[in-house]
Amino acid sequence: MNIADELAKLEEMRGRGNLTDEEFAQAKAKIIGGSSSASPSTANANFAAVNAFRRSSNDRWIAGVCGGLAKSTGMESWLWRLLFCILLIFGGCGLLIYLLAWIFVPTE
Repeated sequence: MNIADELAKLEEMRGRGNLTDEEFAQAKAKIIGGSSSASPSTANANFAAVNAFRRSSNDRWIAGVCGGLAKSTGMESWLWRLLFCILLIFGGCGLLIYLLAWIFVPTE
């Protein structure tokens, strides 16, 4: 049984009056909290890494997106540039991804 099914059953039990609102909230928290495979510290570390991603101000050719990706992932910036060029050639999505990163990722 997946989480959605369990939550639906809990909601049904609450609707019939078998569970109080407090019992429903506790059971829901247990289902949602118990199903997480990643620990909270791992999730916080992932959010911190995403929030720390910035465009580079010194390793840049156009906007610094590849330099920022290189700094946050540990890969060389030329590999990111090559990847964006390959994505540009095969389908054009490399340009779209680069432009979106240029618009939405702040500079360091």
